[in-house]
Amino acid sequence: GEKNTEPNANSVAWNTQCEDMLCFSGGGYLNIKASNFPVHQQKLQGFVVGYNGSKIFCLHVFSMTAVEVPQSAPMYQYLERKMFKEAYKIACLGVTDTDWKELAMEALEGLEFETAKKAFTRMRDLQYLELISSIEERKKRGENNNDLFLAEIYAYQGKFHEAAKLYKRSSHENLALDMYTDLRMFDYAKEFLGSGDPKDTKMLITKQADWAKNINEPKAAVEMYMTAGEHLKAIEISGDQGWVDVLIDIARKLDKAEREPLTKCAYYFKKLLNHGYAAETYIKIGDLKALTQLYVETQQWDEAFALCEKHLEFKDDVYVPYAQWLAENDRFEEAQKAFHKAGRQTEAVKVLEQLTHNAVVESRFNDAGYYYWMLSMQCLDIAQDNEEQKTEMLKKFHHFQHLAELYQAYHFIHKCTEEPFNHYLPETLFNVSRFLLHSLTKETPLGISKVNTLFALAKQSKALGAYKLARHAYDKLQGLQIPARFQKSVELGSLTIRSKPFHDSEELVPLCYRCSTHNPLLNNLGNVCINCRQPFVFAAASYDVLHLVEFYLEDGITDEEAVALIDLEVPRLNKIGSEWQEQMSNGVQTMRLLYKVDEIEEDDPFTAKLSFEQGGSEFVPVVVNRAILKSMSRR
Repeated sequence: GEKNTEPNANSVAWNTQCEDMLCFSGGGYLNIKASNFPVHQQKLQGFVVGYNGSKIFCLHVFSMTAVEVPQSAPMYQYLERKMFKEAYKIACLGVTDTDWKELAMEALEGLEFETAKKAFTRMRDLQYLELISSIEERKKRGENNNDLFLAEIYAYQGKFHEAAKLYKRSSHENLALDMYTDLRMFDYAKEFLGSGDPKDTKMLITKQADWAKNINEPKAAVEMYMTAGEHLKAIEISGDQGWVDVLIDIARKLDKAEREPLTKCAYYFKKLLNHGYAAETYIKIGDLKALTQLYVETQQWDEAFALCEKHLEFKDDVYVPYAQWLAENDRFEEAQKAFHKAGRQTEAVKVLEQLTHNAVVESRFNDAGYYYWMLSMQCLDIAQDNEEQKTEMLKKFHHFQHLAELYQAYHFIHKCTEEPFNHYLPETLFNVSRFLLHSLTKETPLGISKVNTLFALAKQSKALGAYKLARHAYDKLQGLQIPARFQKSVELGSLTIRSKPFHDSEELVPLCYRCSTHNPLLNNLGNVCINCRQPFVFAAASYDVLHLVEFYLEDGITDEEAVALIDLEVPRLNKIGSEWQEQMSNGVQTMRLLYKVDEIEEDDPFTAKLSFEQGGSEFVPVVVNRAILKSMSRR
């Protein structure tokens, strides 16, 4: 082979692991030589006797030493000459991590993928290993443009401008554009738009807008999206930021055919409570249904009615929610008219039923009574207008009237038991609790408490001297689940009532004004007379039994005729006589004029009807004819 000569060499040793490397000593220096490259020197005393890998064995006087020498210098000598495989062999003898990285990068840039892969494997660098694997796959598929491979390598290394130059050199400006766009380096990206494909320009501006949005620069993002024609994104940002002025500018610039972005604008106007702009937008796109819904939601009833007059197909969409709104605002008569106008009487009943239920749940029993009365009248109206539903609606009418009476009465009990102070008289509460107890013989409606009713009855009965009734109420309470707040009071009342007489005050006993029968305070038949079964008529304020008897008209007599007959003023002859009486007293003669009423009672046909002895336990109502009606007087 080729002969190598070195001056001052006194001993030499070849590397047992790499035949192209040797070392020699002389003149106080250790010299390492790789191939034909210049010698690398370092100070060392002694004679070289062996060279294995990165260790050199030296004999100095009588001692043998092993010197660890890095192989960096020869490795870099190979790298300078692009001898990557030889450099890798040297690196395997022992170099630093930095040297390995340099070797890997140099080999990669030199497109020596085999060596680069080994070096990166040694470094456990998965990112670059994936890159190499990707390039090798592409090469297998027939790609052979080394500039593209190198550009990608430069991009991985962060040498973006070098990568861009290579992309441009290989006529792939679009890849440079994508790279700079992904890096958010938009100014550099613009240089690669060239003559400009409009799609590329739009893509670049859109991505720039995305970036502006991500870094919280919404104003810039909106402008860029508008420039790129991405109206929806611009609208979404403006809407989320609450920029009404920007939104209306966009809406007015857009063509009416662009329904989706305009609808989005209208959505944000509604959300931001700018209903005028929302209406303007809906009118622009001709979405009258959405416009109607907007007017209804914002309770702009006049505008809704005006629209409804021109477009009758939206009648239900306007009048039904309008009626519901009226009902919710306690304007029931207007609500009824609105439902009637919409042809939705059944809905009117449903709305009132819901309102009634809410009032009961919220313990607004006075309101519940009123709502049930309204419901009953609504059912009566339907019964008059609809022959098919007449029977059902009349049944509902009586049911709702009954519930109205119950809730109206329970309002007193609720106030009495739940509030610390009330202005009701004991007699009123006594009458109310009796009325309720007699009315709750079958089932107890929602919200009405039998415990509260019995508690009020027991308390007021005891206070007014109806001790027998009070004892009965306390006994009934013992069989019910009593709230903790009443427990002590009930137990104490149950004990103290035992000391009272077992009878009721006669003043409290109700009288039937038809048959003059005294009725017990506790009546198993309910609110009717135990003798003649005539229903009692109660005063709305005090719940006393009124001096009234209900009567029915004979067949063939209309209500109007009956009223006219009662209004007739028929002269009544009073059977009153008079006579003079003469008296003598202490020589004085006096005369007195005496008036005397005939003891024979005037015939009253209505009273005669009341005193009629009926047989059986069934209620027989009082039926009057024209003669009896004439005998009546409003006075």
